[in-house]
Amino acid sequence: MEQRGRKAWRGRQFCFFFMVVLDVVCNGASAQIRYSISEEVQRETVVGNIAKDLGLDKSALKDRGYRIVAGSTEPLFHLNQNDGILYVTRGIDREEVCDRTSPCLINLKTVLENPLEIHYVVVEILDINDHSPVFPEKEKRLEISESALTGARFQLQAAHDDDVGQFSIQQYRLSHNEYFRLEVKDRGEDRKVPFLVLQKQLDRETAGKLKLRLTAVDGGKPVKSGAIDIIVDVLDVNDNSPVFIKEFYSSTLKENAPVGTVVIQVNATDLDQGANSEIIYSFGHEVDSKVINVFTIDAHTGEIKVTGQIDFEQSKSYEIDIQASDKGQAPLTTDKSVMITVIDVNDNAPEIEVTSFSSSIKEDSKIGTTVALISVNDLDSGDNGKVICTIKEEVPFTLAPSLQENMYAVVTRSQLDRENVSQFDVTIIAKDSGDPIFSSEKTISVVVSDVNDNRPVFSSSPYVFYVTENNSPGASVFSVKAFDCDESDNALISYHISREASGDNKFTSFLNINPENGDILALKGFDFETLKTFQFRV
Repeated sequence: MEQRGRKAWRGRQFCFFFMVVLDVVCNGASAQIRYSISEEVQRETVVGNIAKDLGLDKSALKDRGYRIVAGSTEPLFHLNQNDGILYVTRGIDREEVCDRTSPCLINLKTVLENPLEIHYVVVEILDINDHSPVFPEKEKRLEISESALTGARFQLQAAHDDDVGQFSIQQYRLSHNEYFRLEVKDRGEDRKVPFLVLQKQLDRETAGKLKLRLTAVDGGKPVKSGAIDIIVDVLDVNDNSPVFIKEFYSSTLKENAPVGTVVIQVNATDLDQGANSEIIYSFGHEVDSKVINVFTIDAHTGEIKVTGQIDFEQSKSYEIDIQASDKGQAPLTTDKSVMITVIDVNDNAPEIEVTSFSSSIKEDSKIGTTVALISVNDLDSGDNGKVICTIKEEVPFTLAPSLQENMYAVVTRSQLDRENVSQFDVTIIAKDSGDPIFSSEKTISVVVSDVNDNRPVFSSSPYVFYVTENNSPGASVFSVKAFDCDESDNALISYHISREASGDNKFTSFLNINPENGDILALKGFDFETLKTFQFRV
């Protein structure tokens, strides 16, 4: 019962903090908020109130369409559009959604429409101690010559813990014995490799076999551990280990180097004679599988060659453990690290992403109005990853860089006129600075919406027409016509006669006009002897 209570409490516990950074671009806006939660919190756990942290009015959220921009993966979070609170959609396993790099950051994009705002929300998934250290084997056998010198080091298999940081493996413990002490080498990224160091001369006749126990302990409270049995078989004779000629081996290698390229050659010597001095080169037992997939070492010459695809974007360097072993009956082995640094070449084109877009804009919008927000990314590094964005066509739009790197706003740079051009296809070009240059294009269509900025125009002015005297009252005597360059309701026209009582305009009381089609009707018959001419205004 108590154990279930602790587990439930652990499932409910979470902590979060936030940091708000506002980044405003012309008429569009962007902001960044950071929260943190523990993994394995229950679904519907509150991550944070985005609306409150941004100072947004909750009453306007629903009308303005506040939402998370959908991604390509299963959503881990959802947003309440009524109050702006961010919730956990399902239980999150940090080891499932992130690799072992720390911190584990989930990037969300939220958009608030009318006016357009984009907010970046970063949620850090905090690790909890839910994994124990595990060795790849339950037992490890070592064969060590009785002539091995004090201080000799023997690499052991490292344990693995899916947790990170303080919950990963913090130390190793060796069972008490009089022959060996434990030394641990920190290889970074929560990777510690244990070594047995001989501290007392072995004697096969006294102790031909030793049984040790190595325990890996993490930093949780309470701690979790895993263990492996180490069986040491003490052998005779061969009493000299190979010695590498150089203290340190390093080389550089361009990515996309062809298969068969020789990267570096290692060389070791052995003071023994015969088979005990013949050396075989190999990778160390703890070499990562990704190294084995792209490199090989010649067992006889020590040449390291390329056998797979070298990609700078996947790995910028390789630290390879090399072993030199003699051919004695009890082979002696010496370890050496080889550092290979990968040099980037320009093999990736920039990627353009439209993060937010308003498909239409009013023709009377002010210069500098934002119609779209874009982001660019190039997987290369250095000059190969530096991207310059331009707009291809001669259009009344330009790119305004954001305070956030590789973010741009597409804004108006001159006045729009729907009556001249009602739609623009804006093509954005992203070019990197590499050699050769790689580029990408993205086209967005912007529709210019109408505003009532044109007056009706008569087909003729003035109009001159003739009426036969004794005309029939109520009959049409003439028609006027006007047109408007605007569209929809802005182009609808109605007609009326200006009724001014002075001068000739007093005769307008005898006229009427159809407000829809401009037909002018005479309400009485005219007499040439009484009235020969008159004018009026429509």
